[in-house]
Amino acid sequence: MARCPRLHIPHPPARPGDQPDFGCVAISPAGEVERPEVNSKVQDMAGLAERMVRVLDEQHAAVGPWHPHLDDRDLHVALRHMAVTRAFDERMLRMQRQGGISFYMQCKGEEAVSVAAAMALRPGDMLFPSYRNQGLHLARGRSPAELMCQCLSNSKDMCRGRQMPVMYHWAGGNIFSVSGNLATQFPQAVGWAMASAIRGEDAVAAAWLGEGSTAAADFHHALTFAAVYQAPAVLNVVNNQWAISTFQGFAGGERRTFAARGLGYGVASLRVDGNDFLAVYAATLWAAERARRGHGPTLIEHVTHRAGAHSTSDDPSRYRPRNEFESWPLGDPLERLKQHMVQCGDWSAARHEALEAEAKQLVDACWEEALTHGSMTEGPFLDKSELFEDVFKDIPAHLAAQREQLRSMDGGRDA
Repeated sequence: MARCPRLHIPHPPARPGDQPDFGCVAISPAGEVERPEVNSKVQDMAGLAERMVRVLDEQHAAVGPWHPHLDDRDLHVALRHMAVTRAFDERMLRMQRQGGISFYMQCKGEEAVSVAAAMALRPGDMLFPSYRNQGLHLARGRSPAELMCQCLSNSKDMCRGRQMPVMYHWAGGNIFSVSGNLATQFPQAVGWAMASAIRGEDAVAAAWLGEGSTAAADFHHALTFAAVYQAPAVLNVVNNQWAISTFQGFAGGERRTFAARGLGYGVASLRVDGNDFLAVYAATLWAAERARRGHGPTLIEHVTHRAGAHSTSDDPSRYRPRNEFESWPLGDPLERLKQHMVQCGDWSAARHEALEAEAKQLVDACWEEALTHGSMTEGPFLDKSELFEDVFKDIPAHLAAQREQLRSMDGGRDA
C-alpha cells in the first residue's frame, strides 16, 4: 500500500528548558576555504555557498587566503566601533525598560556584520540597512546622540517623528532609511546599483536583511534583477538563527544554506562566519571589488546569532533556551577580535577594560546631549507644522489650508 505524503512542520533543535543545540550549523575549519579571483565564474565557485569562510582559528590567529592583513590601527578602530555599538545598544535597551524610549531592537552579537562591512566599503557606496545595523552609522562616523534623538522622536529627530524608533537614515552618510516593511531594501539597493552603473560610476550598493526575509517576494525580485542586469550590489543575508520567534527552518534553512539561494539566479554566493570580523571584512571587500570591476552582484550569508530578543516587545525565553548565546559555537564577535589582538601582542585586558569604559562614557554623554533636544515627555518638541512637509513637492491647497488652520489654533505660532 502506497504511503501518503505527510506535511513537514519545522521544529527548532532546542526549546525552553533544553540544552542549546547547534549541531545543524555546518562550520568549516578556519583558513580552509579557498579565495577565488573576483572575476571567477559563478559555477566555478559554487562550493563557497555551502562551506564557511573563516579567518580566525580556535587560538585567535588569522589564517588562510581570506586573511585581509589589516594593520594594528585598523583593528583598533574596528574594536572601538564595535565596543561603542554594544555600549549604545545596552544603554538604549535600558532606557526602553525604564520608559525613556518606547521601542528598541538590539544588535548584540551581530556587531561584526555591520562594522566590518562599513569599513570594507567606500564612503561613496550606498547602504540599505535593516533594523539591526546600528554599526553602519557608528562606523561611518555618526554620533550616537543623533540615533538617540530618533528613538526619542524629539526636536532633532532625523525622521521628524515619521518613523518608528530605530528606523534611522542619513543622507550625508549615504545610508538609506530603514523600513519596517521587511525585504524592501533589497530591490531598492539593486535599483540604486543599476543607476550607478548607468551613470558610469564605480559606487556599489549594499543591503542587509534577516534570513526570515528571504521568504519574501522582494528578496527574489531583487536577485532576479541583480542577476539579469549584473548590478554592482552586495546583498547580505544575516542568518542570526531566529526570525522573531521562528527559527531559520521556517524560511527554508533546513534544506540548504541561505547563500545557496543565489546560485539558482547565477549570483556569486558566499557563506561567512558572521562573528569573525576579519572574515566579514574580507568577504565584503571581495564582493565590492567584484561588483566594481563589472563582474556582477554577490550574495553573502553571515552566520551569526541574535543574542537578545527580537525587539523590546519580544520574550525569547518563551521559544528558545535562555543561555543560547553563551553556547553559540562561533562565539562573541567582540571577544574574538579582542583575543586576536591580544594574541598579536598589540592589546591587553587592561587596555580593553579602558576601551569599554571610554565607550560607556561616550554613550552616557550622548544620552545627556540627546535629552537637551527633548524627551518623550518634555520639550523641546517637533514643530507641528512640519507634519505638512515632505509629502508633496508643492503643497496642495487643502493641506495649505489645514496648515494655516493649525497655526491659527496655536495663536499664529509654529509650535
